[in-house]
Amino acid sequence: KTLHQDQRVSFEVREGPKGLQAIHVKPL
Repeated sequence: KTLHQDQRVSFEVREGPKGLQAIHVKPL
């Protein structure tokens, strides 16, 4: 999946064991 969508979302990105991960994804 991709974050480039028509739907706007609010999310946090932080480094995880497998690299950058998006957490706390919520629709605005």
